[in-house]
Amino acid sequence: MRSTARRAAEVGIGEIAHEFGLAPHVLRHWEASGLLSPPRDGAGRRRYGDAERVRVAVVLRAKEAGMGLEAIRALLTRGDPATQRATLRAQRDVLRERAARTRAELELVEHALDCAHEDLTDCPRFQELVRERAGVPEPDTARLLSEL
Repeated sequence: MRSTARRAAEVGIGEIAHEFGLAPHVLRHWEASGLLSPPRDGAGRRRYGDAERVRVAVVLRAKEAGMGLEAIRALLTRGDPATQRATLRAQRDVLRERAARTRAELELVEHALDCAHEDLTDCPRFQELVRERAGVPEPDTARLLSEL
């Protein structure tokens, strides 16, 4: 009975691709890259069950986090836990840096929206934020802003 229930949950490549909003060729590429290895039926067709759905979801989430296929493969390969942790630490550092840049960009936009200066380039705080982003010493800020 269990094998019948499992079989009923298994779908082909087109169905699983549709479930996740992907093109079937993406799943084939992930398989060729070693990220997926769906079992085959008697006719050689790929069959995707719950375990494969989880792997597809993991790949998608990792890609959303900015990871490349090689890093994702390192995570999904049962092997050295130290390698997996190192991969995750490296990605964490990338994401922290990205988050810091996004916070700085948001601060600049929010200040621009709330600024009382009619011409934003006259605002000392805006100039400071631009200077910080550009990595330019203070005297050059006015020149940079005049070139906008």
